[in-house]
Amino acid sequence: MVLVKYGERVVGYVDGYNLYYGLRHGGLRTSRWLDLHALCESLLKPNQQLALVRYFTTRVKNDQAAAQRQGIFIDALEARGGIDIDYGHFLSKPMQCYRCGNSWTQSEEKKTDVNIAVRLLNDAYDNLFDTAIIISGDSDLAPPVESVRVRFPNKRLIVAFPPRRNSHELGRVAHAAFRISKGIIRSSRLPDPVITPTGIMLSAPAGWLPT
Repeated sequence: MVLVKYGERVVGYVDGYNLYYGLRHGGLRTSRWLDLHALCESLLKPNQQLALVRYFTTRVKNDQAAAQRQGIFIDALEARGGIDIDYGHFLSKPMQCYRCGNSWTQSEEKKTDVNIAVRLLNDAYDNLFDTAIIISGDSDLAPPVESVRVRFPNKRLIVAFPPRRNSHELGRVAHAAFRISKGIIRSSRLPDPVITPTGIMLSAPAGWLPT
């Protein structure tokens, strides 16, 4: 799977929803048409080579327009190449306000942190990377990062926080942690349109790029 033949091998692990909401809350809505491969490449040092990007997300449900926008983006990433996608799922659970008695159903994303943890550990055991870059601010990823550090002391684990996302615990257990700059994100957008291998043109959803 790893294509790098020289230099330090790097695998990027992108927490999709953590990054997406970081962009939204960080004033980067017009950078959501984001080339994740280019983003990870921009974080490398001169002696490093990007072997693979793993993207972790969950398919939107109960919102046809949002699901369509997400589908276009995922198709564009796959056309771009160099990315493996792992899917979690949404779990619906009933909620109720104890003050007014109103009830509603709330959906929560599940399995993303577990999927990242499993991939990170498996890739370390399979020796697929020398350095892992984890793009997330989810503190639930601290235990697997710490476990890889203990079991594989020669491998480095770097955390890149999306805008407006942070975890002291996750940063503490990594070898290093930093925040991805807005400039790097703005310079890592996908082309518009993205052309698939079969010639289909995939255009960015409205508002996902500057007008």
